[in-house]
Amino acid sequence: MVVLHYTAMDTAKAALERLCDPEVEVSAHYLISESGQIWQLVDEDKRAWHAGAGKWGGVSDVNSRSIGIELANRGDCPFPEPQMAALERLLTGTMKRWNIPPERVIGHSDMAPDRKQDPGARFDWRRLALQGLSVWPDIQRADYAGQEGWDALAILEIGKSLKTFGYVMPDNDMAPIHVYNAFCTRFGCAGPDNRGYAIAVAHDLATRFPVKQDG
Repeated sequence: MVVLHYTAMDTAKAALERLCDPEVEVSAHYLISESGQIWQLVDEDKRAWHAGAGKWGGVSDVNSRSIGIELANRGDCPFPEPQMAALERLLTGTMKRWNIPPERVIGHSDMAPDRKQDPGARFDWRRLALQGLSVWPDIQRADYAGQEGWDALAILEIGKSLKTFGYVMPDNDMAPIHVYNAFCTRFGCAGPDNRGYAIAVAHDLATRFPVKQDG
């Protein structure tokens, strides 16, 4: 799979120095600057230390099964056009080389929602999906307007769908708040009046892109 990150640092230069510092013990396969410059830091067939603890579907050692791409961004600002264009070019080649389907391009927050937020709310997942480089729900928000409030059955329903899509759930499949928040941030489901839309999005993604739970 591919895992997308933001650096949470002020400049790409500062991020590059950190990623190349052996004492820090963190690395990624690629770093992309705001201007679109790409540095390859680790060969794609080598393991980089970018994901840390977390899980997606049946994969618990994500570092050994993924290519990590860092985007120079503090986390609170839009991702510039040159940077997004460079990411799209890089993803196109990487996904083709390793036969990675769009649903296996995920964010750091997807596989570690209890501790990570990147690439964050300012990242344009829909743009990638329109080019076949990620996924996006195929439903209309207006069709689910006015469905508010949560109960145990609704939480269980969305939890089962999110697990089928790839998010890690507790044994009872009741969606924890950190998983729900990560999902809503990525797919635009946040808000107190979006219960019906969130459930429908999760169901749509689970139906079209079920993860292989055996890893």
